[in-house]
Amino acid sequence: MKKFLYNKAPAIGALFVCLSSLSIPLQAQTVQSSMVDDTPEVAAIREVLLNTQNGIVIQSVVPSPVEGLYEVRIQNGPAIYASADAQFFIPGDLYQATQNGLVNLGESRRNEMRLERLAAIDEADMIIFPAEGEEKAVLTVFTDVDCQYCRQLHSEMPEINEYGITIRYLAFPRSGLDQVTYPKMVSTWCAEQRNVIFTTAIRGAQIAPNDCDNPVAEQYQMGREFGVTGTPTLVFEDGSMVPGYIPVDDLAAFLLGDQ
Repeated sequence: MKKFLYNKAPAIGALFVCLSSLSIPLQAQTVQSSMVDDTPEVAAIREVLLNTQNGIVIQSVVPSPVEGLYEVRIQNGPAIYASADAQFFIPGDLYQATQNGLVNLGESRRNEMRLERLAAIDEADMIIFPAEGEEKAVLTVFTDVDCQYCRQLHSEMPEINEYGITIRYLAFPRSGLDQVTYPKMVSTWCAEQRNVIFTTAIRGAQIAPNDCDNPVAEQYQMGREFGVTGTPTLVFEDGSMVPGYIPVDDLAAFLLGDQ
């Protein structure tokens, strides 16, 4: 698959996104970390952050490509770069100059993380609309059945599939797990004919209540960890992520290029 032009896709998609109404402050999260075998530098960085940032959830502290600088990954937040002596902290991404321009190392790490997490999902837990004929691209989409731009995207599914693009839906009830959309999405994921029921639900029609052991809450949490804040959010085959609806012809041109 071709390399993506990151300066193009967000400009197309970001205007058409149903935003999440749920915002959980960092202070409300449980304090925890996932590091093992801490070096003295890692331990010092972690101690400073845990003692000064109420409720921070540290996922990892690892050396960055810059000598003496460590990358701190936190849950539902931006990367933080810390000096080895734990005296200086810089939020945001780190860029590296290459012959092809500046490369966002933080985003590259996030892309790798998304691919690892997505690879661990059983496709039986997704709602998949397969490409017609030869599959030329696969697009993973965090969706919400009550989102108008998700509805617009889904209405173009026949054309998307005709281009050879497979859509894999993951659940992201953007209003949260205690609001009206959540049981709708559970009912959809628990349906025997999920593709049919999904199409019915996203068109705004009533569907029969249903319940089962389902992945909706888990996929929602994964979306939040990915940085999803609205729907639809598109995850490409290289792990890059773009929020918002993209018209089918633009989407196909972006994904397929000259294919």
